[in-house]
Amino acid sequence: MDAQTFLAPAKLNLSLDVTGLLPDGYHEMKMILTSVTLCDEVSLKLGASGIRLAGGPPYLPTDERNLAYRAAKLFFEAAGMPEAGVEIHLKKRIPVGAGMAGGSTDAAAVLRGLNELTDAGLPMDTLCALGGQLGSDVPYCLYGETMLGLGRGDVLSPLPPMPDCHIVICKPRFPVSTPMLFSRLDGHKIRCRPDLDALIDALRCGDLQRIAQRMYNIFEDVLPPQQRREILQIKSRLLQLGALGAMMTGTGSAVFSLFASEDAARNAWSSLSAEYRDCFLAAPMRQNPDSAAE
Repeated sequence: MDAQTFLAPAKLNLSLDVTGLLPDGYHEMKMILTSVTLCDEVSLKLGASGIRLAGGPPYLPTDERNLAYRAAKLFFEAAGMPEAGVEIHLKKRIPVGAGMAGGSTDAAAVLRGLNELTDAGLPMDTLCALGGQLGSDVPYCLYGETMLGLGRGDVLSPLPPMPDCHIVICKPRFPVSTPMLFSRLDGHKIRCRPDLDALIDALRCGDLQRIAQRMYNIFEDVLPPQQRREILQIKSRLLQLGALGAMMTGTGSAVFSLFASEDAARNAWSSLSAEYRDCFLAAPMRQNPDSAAE
């Protein structure tokens, strides 16, 4: 059979808070997540036994260190197809180390895609359980859209969709170490926390201005000084260029901003693209890409 291509949308955090530790030692999260039209493309072709992975930047591993590879292996084991095989080709658009779940969304696309192509019919609960073995963001990436995430971020409840808007995403040149930020967070007194209820109410009202005003990510407060300085500079430039709000997503390092005006968003993208290689225009994703991309 010919390869079929599945979209793997980037994830953004509209709000991100850490409220304590869970019994298993993981941090307890409270977050609001949404998917956008910046997507990787994951092409799958069923074949002889074995998993083969190609594509992506040269430094991206193509063995079990890659979440997409591990997702295929887990799927075949769960579906009772240990001898099955697949060729996976990744077309990466989501930058690595950006806080946009690039690896997790590729893994979710593999799980969804193999479930469709093999007619295995595994229920979503099973796919999410498999995804949870790969990473905390994978269950969300299986659902997409706008969700409240609790626990490790994998206890999900649907929220009203994002209103129409234009999104500019800009990733600085440096990556951010997630373990380092959590370590800094554990020794840091948090002075301000997101108002989750107000943000959810703004989503229910479809009020883009209020959504932008209520966005907050506590990890911005614990960045090392030099990195924090550049994140704040990018946010400031986006706001000066007409963004209603701007925030770092996840543990960084990408910054995203919400615009009501397409012209203003394009102008901001053009301005920052002159300085930053990883700069993107996007919009809210309106449906979970369950079927193969056109």
